[in-house]
Amino acid sequence: MELKKILVVDDENSVRNMITVLLQKEQFDASGASSGEEALQILGERPFDLVLCDIRMPGMDGLEVLSTIRSLYPDTTVIMMSAFGTVDLAVEAMKQGAYDYISKPFKTDEILLTLRKAQERESLRRENIMLREQIEEKYSLEGVVARSPAMVKILDTAKKVAEYQSHVLITGESGTGKEVLARAVHNLSPRKDGPFVGVNCGAVPPTLLESEFFGHVRGAFTDAVSDKIGLFEEAGEGTLFLDEIGELPLDVQIKFLRAIQESEIRRVGESTTIKVNPRIIAATAVDLERAVREGKFREDLFYRLSVVPIHIPPLRERKEDIKPLAEHLLGRVSQRLGGGGPLVLTKEAMKALMSYPWPGNVRELENLLERAAILSGSSELGEEQIVPLLSGVEDRFVDEEAPDELSIKKAIRDIERRLIVKALQKTMYNRSKAARLLEISHRALLYKIKDYEVQIPK
Repeated sequence: MELKKILVVDDENSVRNMITVLLQKEQFDASGASSGEEALQILGERPFDLVLCDIRMPGMDGLEVLSTIRSLYPDTTVIMMSAFGTVDLAVEAMKQGAYDYISKPFKTDEILLTLRKAQERESLRRENIMLREQIEEKYSLEGVVARSPAMVKILDTAKKVAEYQSHVLITGESGTGKEVLARAVHNLSPRKDGPFVGVNCGAVPPTLLESEFFGHVRGAFTDAVSDKIGLFEEAGEGTLFLDEIGELPLDVQIKFLRAIQESEIRRVGESTTIKVNPRIIAATAVDLERAVREGKFREDLFYRLSVVPIHIPPLRERKEDIKPLAEHLLGRVSQRLGGGGPLVLTKEAMKALMSYPWPGNVRELENLLERAAILSGSSELGEEQIVPLLSGVEDRFVDEEAPDELSIKKAIRDIERRLIVKALQKTMYNRSKAARLLEISHRALLYKIKDYEVQIPK
């Protein structure tokens, strides 16, 4: 982003005209104003990227002009000029929001250098805004792709719970987007300016769990060569995301319960407690209620964590989300790969995606789309690029172990049904192509589909 439109404000005609002509020669769109009042009138009529303003002027002086511009046009960069350059004036101008200060008499190079520095600053500012917007879009609920009634209901619940301090338990299969939803809740909550600290509980070695979450003091154990704060402290007034909470050992669970219940922790090797106050969002792919019944997870901790339970259904149960998700993920893949244009899916390719059960959920979908884009080398992904990547994992859902059946007739029916299902999946449920693969007539296939009650996706 370049600062091209510049307004020069100076009551001295010779100085104003000299600067304006200089800037125009340097390809800037420069205009002049002879007073503060005229400058504000011009700014009200059309926008400027930068204002170069004299401080000492009759009527409205430069500091008044600066204050008004900062109030009405906060995105406009202001640089002050004065022949009466003093440190006090410079400090006052900077306090009121001026980007820089130039003392008269000044050299041509000095003006241009100051403008170039202002351009670089503005470019970085705009880039930071853009990056922040991209991050917010990625993790805000408004940026989450959801079309199915189940996901729309989940997002509505998440928006409501974000306003409160209650702990949240997100459940769902691996790859359904539990962390993305957790970050979205954090970013919409009053704690959004605090840190979001995420950790996979199952990835921390059992011997380091207490030290990792609660911290330790120097000398607490052999390798404790210095003090270390734990994740509960690190999260501060933000959010602590505990992924795979079901992997915590029982002896550590009771310490988590105390930390959450009493809002305090004790570092390993320390006798005093420390107050902590993060919001807890936990996630798990296991059935915690079943784990409670089996004595593998503490019931009291379960109820502390699941004040607001949110279950994300697997992708195969919300087919309506596959098409918009695929299109959204393709945009991200395209950005990562830095290709020459947007990636698109043909109707046949989309039909293949819709008919697949997605055991790895959204994570698998994104992975497959990226692989297809890399291997195809084309911006258009068709059935021929997508289907081969699906076929390698279909067997897990079709070729299950046959039942312990000794009846040849029943076993043959079972095998025949499995072959029909596999042929239909490989042909995207094209019954004519499936019949040819099976080497039977189309009519025979239709009869067997009905007889074996094979489900055909709509």
